[in-house]
Amino acid sequence: MLAPTPEQYRRLNEMAQAWKRRQAGALEAAPERNPHLDVDALCFQACPDAGVASTGRDYLVGALISPVSLSLVLFPIFGSMTAPAEGERRAFELPSGRYPFVAEILEEDIWLWRCELLDDLSDLENREEGSRLAQRLMDRVMAPA
Repeated sequence: MLAPTPEQYRRLNEMAQAWKRRQAGALEAAPERNPHLDVDALCFQACPDAGVASTGRDYLVGALISPVSLSLVLFPIFGSMTAPAEGERRAFELPSGRYPFVAEILEEDIWLWRCELLDDLSDLENREEGSRLAQRLMDRVMAPA
């Protein structure tokens, strides 16, 4: 596993904050919203080359947690990469299998591929539980099937 660089961590934080701004209204209005959680990019690592065609080296893969969901995210390593069309759908092969992603354009030069996996986190009691859940998710996603 290759950990992100300090610059990549900065960009991941920018992405999480941009996603939070874009979803602010929906997050506040959601009845299943967990007030103990916030939006955070967790457990990111270099995307494996195998199965992600020639684009594998172009993405970091990790979890995006929010007060209402836990998603698997592919985030471009290079800010200069051309964004797909908003809402474009694409399946990516990761070590544990194929996952359906949707492109989200958050702000100019900030975009991602997102696959929502859990849409109810109401039973988590604190941020640490959310972090542990994200770590378990990534352990499973990055383990060969």
